[in-house]
Amino acid sequence: MSLHYFKVFKYMKPYLILLFAFISIPVLNAQDAIKNVIVETYYISNENDATDTTGGYLEPGSKTYRVYIEMLRGYKLQKIFGDDKDTLIIKSTKNFFNNKDYGQLFAKNITTYSLRKNTMSLDTWLTLGQVTKTAAKTYFGVLKSQDMSGSIIGGMNNDGGSAGIPGGILTNNDSLAGLPLTAADGMDTMLNVPENWFDWGIADSSIFGSAFPCSEFVSTDAYLLNSGVTGVNPDNNQVLVAQLTTNGEISFQLNVEVSDTDGTITKYVASGKDSDNIKVCTYLKYPPVYNCGCTDPNFKEYNQKYTCSNTDSCKTPIVFGCMDPKACNYNPLVNYNLSALCCYPGKCNDRDISLVCPSLGQPQPSIKVYPNPVSIQLTIEYSSIDNKEIKYSIFNSFGEVVFEKKLGLVSGSFTDIQEISKYNTGVYLIRIYIGDSSYNRMFVKN
Repeated sequence: MSLHYFKVFKYMKPYLILLFAFISIPVLNAQDAIKNVIVETYYISNENDATDTTGGYLEPGSKTYRVYIEMLRGYKLQKIFGDDKDTLIIKSTKNFFNNKDYGQLFAKNITTYSLRKNTMSLDTWLTLGQVTKTAAKTYFGVLKSQDMSGSIIGGMNNDGGSAGIPGGILTNNDSLAGLPLTAADGMDTMLNVPENWFDWGIADSSIFGSAFPCSEFVSTDAYLLNSGVTGVNPDNNQVLVAQLTTNGEISFQLNVEVSDTDGTITKYVASGKDSDNIKVCTYLKYPPVYNCGCTDPNFKEYNQKYTCSNTDSCKTPIVFGCMDPKACNYNPLVNYNLSALCCYPGKCNDRDISLVCPSLGQPQPSIKVYPNPVSIQLTIEYSSIDNKEIKYSIFNSFGEVVFEKKLGLVSGSFTDIQEISKYNTGVYLIRIYIGDSSYNRMFVKN
């Protein structure tokens, strides 16, 4: 740390530590484990696929969808269920397709051998991550756009169905389904394989079996569970829960159980009301139910559960600072008080006054640091007509520099985005150097 930094934080360090340890920073909205539900169009069938009679007639134009639940890093999906309070619903306006040759209720029972047979790869099933297995490997679902391992199904890997189509079937490359199955099959391996599978109330006569054609599964007494599974990529943590093939329009209402990094289990349901261990997640209902409100985390009215933005709902900007009118850095616009930052004339204990009273002595340029609090990415904006060298440093609560960046000569304005998802929770100071002057902003990492 340079002598300049040491001088500044020699006086500021105890107060920042006090702020970090004792001041309760309000958590505006605790982050739910479920970030999103993704419905991927996996494949669109064509006339060649319809020639197969062994697996059962597959109407041309039928779409195969894969449903993924995206969670925060480290969380595990353990159960999909329906009970007397939260109904499990999966529907289509037309019957679902189930392969009559090798079809399964659950993807965990599918072998890679059967995936190469006729239209088996388009079977309708439920799962918790796992899609197939061999004696040596277990495969899990990934979005085709993220599948870098190639494909073991479709085309030359397929037996051509009952008509023996040269080159195999499942070769349609309709752009509406993204990458063709011959290039990416949406499967990859990982080390952590779930155990202790159990199921209840999901029979062969349901939409997941081939006994009777069905267009809906509605149950208040059904579940599929295992020991818990994460996504193949731990960062996006997307876990596959269903594959659905139909020539109709799908809809669903899912309920799941998720365990956090400490093993605590929380139920997420598609509708109802929140309680101690149950949270309503509108993502679990498809097509999406648009719940509009303030989606800007810089405002008190922000709620991450809103699925669409209504800017009129964002009324109260979040302002951190000192709310004591006796302090020299009192700010009447502050709505979240950080009392340890309050500085009183003659009683600042030799703290650098420019750090706690940046408005004293010089005009403040237009600098924005948002969102605040922040979880993943921090945006820094500056606007001026001057042409000056700009750099900034980020300090933690111990006065240590955790990041520095030089932006060079900037004329007009700049926007810089800093990834802070790996920062520890707490209070940080960002000092922005513009020419010979410096300006301070504080933000909270939650």
